[in-house]
Amino acid sequence: MNSTHRKTLDAIFSNPVPASLEWCKIDALFIALDAQKIAGKGSRVAYVINGVRADFHRPHPGKNARRYQMRAAREFLQLAGVIA
Repeated sequence: MNSTHRKTLDAIFSNPVPASLEWCKIDALFIALDAQKIAGKGSRVAYVINGVRADFHRPHPGKNARRYQMRAAREFLQLAGVIA
């Protein structure tokens, strides 16, 4: 995990959750954590880390993740055993 991924992880685990964070940074963090990425139809995408699966909808038409998506990412990482 490089420093950019660390900053993204810190942002996801910060309180309050940031108002904006680009989805591509969250995606890159998951991939850096050796997540298996499973593309679905349309904007749907799933990730599997340590046997834990989470489904997300990529934001569109914008590129920033919404707060509920970042909270879901935090919960997913916690369940997968990833700590900030």
